[in-house]
Amino acid sequence: MSRASHRKWLGGLLFLLLAMAGECHAASRCAATIRDLRSLLADQSLPLKWHETTMDDGKPLVLSILERGGSLFMQFDKTGEGLWAEGPSVVCLRGPDLEIHFVEEKLRLGPAANWITRYTFSNGGAFTLTKLGAERMRIATTGWSGTFSSREGE
Repeated sequence: MSRASHRKWLGGLLFLLLAMAGECHAASRCAATIRDLRSLLADQSLPLKWHETTMDDGKPLVLSILERGGSLFMQFDKTGEGLWAEGPSVVCLRGPDLEIHFVEEKLRLGPAANWITRYTFSNGGAFTLTKLGAERMRIATTGWSGTFSSREGE
């Protein structure tokens, strides 16, 4: 192998290693379990249930952060109407916010999901979570957002 081809080969290897390190670094900014989520947020007391406070129909959505089969599982229920959406999820840091991404093939929409919800999830349906303090956060997706509290009835 000539000296020039040896440098090209080493340069290619170095590029590949740096790219893989970047992917590992990016992957570490996501959580697939409750333990990982709490570690990602540096908040071991992160509430696992959130109640919508800005609904206009008197029937708040409730987000439950669960773990099923060793994986993060998000469940949205519409009070008095039942399941809105649920499924295995990954939560990733995006700047100061979090994004929930559902595993598309395993997402289940319930009877409480209206046509807007069904349309949103047909296009990927990521949710952005923005902390508004220790006990409040805004949850938003295409065409909808609401403020949630970790305390029921607030």
